Amino acid sequence: MGMPTHLSNAEIEEFGREMDAIRNEVMDSRGAADRAYILKIIRWQRSLAFGGRIVMFLSLLLLPASALPYAGWPQFIAVLGLGAAMLGIAKILENMEIGHNVMHAQWDWMRDPNIQSNTWEWDNVCPSDQWKHSHNVVHHTWTNVFGKDPDIGYGVLRVTPQQRWKPKYLIQPVTNFFLNIWFQWGVAVHDVEPDKLLSGEKSIASVKHLLRGIAQKAARQLLKDYVLWPALGAVITVPFSLALDVDAGHIALLAFLWIAGANAIANLMRNVWSNVIIFCGHFPTGVQHFTKQDVEGETRARWYVRQLLGSCNIGGGKLFHILSGNLSHQIEHHLFPDMPSNRYPEVAPRVKAMAARYRLPYNTGSLTRQFGTTTWTIWRLAFPGGRVHALSV
Repeated sequence: MGMPTHLSNAEIEEFGREMDAIRNEVMDSRGAADRAYILKIIRWQRSLAFGGRIVMFLSLLLLPASALPYAGWPQFIAVLGLGAAMLGIAKILENMEIGHNVMHAQWDWMRDPNIQSNTWEWDNVCPSDQWKHSHNVVHHTWTNVFGKDPDIGYGVLRVTPQQRWKPKYLIQPVTNFFLNIWFQWGVAVHDVEPDKLLSGEKSIASVKHLLRGIAQKAARQLLKDYVLWPALGAVITVPFSLALDVDAGHIALLAFLWIAGANAIANLMRNVWSNVIIFCGHFPTGVQHFTKQDVEGETRARWYVRQLLGSCNIGGGKLFHILSGNLSHQIEHHLFPDMPSNRYPEVAPRVKAMAARYRLPYNTGSLTRQFGTTTWTIWRLAFPGGRVHALSV
């Protein structure tokens, strides 16, 4: 769609100066309240993770002593499910409001050696250094620029009619489903750009170091979630089994499998939620895309305009914003990626008012609206054709 034609160069530059003023005002006012916020979120996240593990282990006390039928199955599954849900929420908080934002250097100003962008390793199979390159460096620099930003469809989806249709897109509703449930794996290989490997634009040799890093990180994650924690659960059941004079090996195996399954549910929760939030910030109706020619000689002010036009917000309450990593304020995040995320709700009304004053669209809507139009886009554009839908102010 390109840059808006109703604004003169002078107006665009003034828009940029006003955006800079908002950013500078907030960055200069960072202090104790912001520090308290992120430390509180980290405490809550770790408490939920620890509590979820404890509840999962306590559920093993209800584990049936023999095979089906067993009257206590509902109680056992309910308690185990509660623990899995707590762990899932903890993983969502760690990936979204903590890990994503810490690695954006939003909290580097605190000089806390434990909360630094260059040392934080998140609970995800994607190595943090690779994510910071594909996301911070590539995506945030070239947001929605064809041929520059691989986040446009992640190399596997057609999300705008401006992408040339190919037969491979016919299965993209199915592709999208698996990307949703396995999202952390999609994130892990994003910097590798598998589509370019398949097309021959990249060689295996050129990404061997990336694949090695993914394999090492994934091995640690799989070991933690699907071997060590389940093994600890199995060990916990041994005294219980001996006291009841039941087959300790049978109970230990059941415990191992159930804890591994609960961890898989927690990871699924995190994958689905993060996928929905991220997609709803980038692919709903009205989002705009750009060509390489559009960004030639791009000034900072024009970069601000492009971030505004290429991003979407999601309405919701305070808890929703926290669980989304404040990426429900995707517009503000793209405008100010290193601003502490807790300040986005504060600046959002000012950005929206500026957009209206400059007659620029500010794409915001409910989760239902943004997810609905995103899903429709993915399904519709699996087939040839389609129309570009502009968003009015």
